[in-house]
Amino acid sequence: MKLDRLLCLDDFAAEARKKLPRCLFEFVEGGAQDAVSLRDNRAAFECIRLRPRVLRDTSARNTQTTTLGQEWSAPFGIAPMGGVGLAAYRGDLALARAAAKARVPFILSGSSLVPLEQVQRENPDAWFQIYASERHEDNVRLLERASASGVRTLVVTVDVPVAGNRERDIRNGFGSPLRPSLRLACDGLTHPRWLVGTFGRTLVRDGMPHFENFAASRAPVISRTAARVHRRDNLSWDTLQRLRAQWKHRLVLKGLLSSLDVQAAAQSGIDGVVVSNHGGRQLDGTVAPVSVLPEAQRVKGSMELFFDSGVRRGADVLKAYGLGASHVFIGRPFLYAAAIAGEEGVLRAIELMRAEISRDMALLGCEQLSEVASRIVHTQGVDHGEAWRPDIFQPPRDRRQA
Repeated sequence: MKLDRLLCLDDFAAEARKKLPRCLFEFVEGGAQDAVSLRDNRAAFECIRLRPRVLRDTSARNTQTTTLGQEWSAPFGIAPMGGVGLAAYRGDLALARAAAKARVPFILSGSSLVPLEQVQRENPDAWFQIYASERHEDNVRLLERASASGVRTLVVTVDVPVAGNRERDIRNGFGSPLRPSLRLACDGLTHPRWLVGTFGRTLVRDGMPHFENFAASRAPVISRTAARVHRRDNLSWDTLQRLRAQWKHRLVLKGLLSSLDVQAAAQSGIDGVVVSNHGGRQLDGTVAPVSVLPEAQRVKGSMELFFDSGVRRGADVLKAYGLGASHVFIGRPFLYAAAIAGEEGVLRAIELMRAEISRDMALLGCEQLSEVASRIVHTQGVDHGEAWRPDIFQPPRDRRQA
């Protein structure tokens, strides 16, 4: 297809819906239970207002930023997503290569279908995300493997003590691993572009896909008998301390929504935290992550503060950045871009976002990203705490005074 017809991230989702089997698309797109958190993630951004300044020379504006000591071309990156290879042929590699070319951070998921060593060869700056195991010896082996492959930033997801309740997946017969059924077969047969171009191509060239980067061992994506164990409800801050003691490089925690947890992370020697509700895929009804950014920024200490969940526009990136995030991560749209057109599609999506950010900076009258915070003037439903700047917040005036 002609990628120049895709003008925003939502366009990729519309095209991916046509190509992917229904069960797979809804697995990616859906949220937990009633999808309240999924909707609120977007609604929270719509409550944030911006006030531009005019007649300011922004011709030399710059979208570059530095995160964890490394310079990137833009303040956004690609979030970790499991099973990308089901939607896009060698999708993890497509994301990694595009991110390397565009100079934006990419986080490889521990539930990816390509060995992390191969991804690191394609993108030496890739970060690696894991779900810690209750078995310490499994964690030791995985961290040793990651370090030996060249990973220097490890992201530990901590908001999945048990698997979220995604009823839509159950109704669609979608699980992890997938269990063969007539229903799944029919879903694949009615989407021949995916069946031949993604799944069939994978089988012919690479064989049956496996989850390659689990803590214990690789596991098949399709199986009647295999099972993935999601229970991690016995993990604690003591577990984190053991990981911190072993991992000598940068360590980031993903999935925090409480300032108390942000403080605990800062006291544990963590290098950064990701404020996130897992894209609305775990606990339904959580607070929208963007609404707690100011409070998290106030207590983060020297840590980097990252953000994901609900980002679809360049203005969303700027809003999160202005509220305290040093980098913003985006998931689903980049997966859809890979599903539609591989690496080329991901590069197109990255460029659209970077262009939106640059354009919005000009319209806001910002030459540097550091100026964006002063353009956020009013939010509803955001707990700013002590970090909020009263000099730039003006509540709506009474209509009679307007």
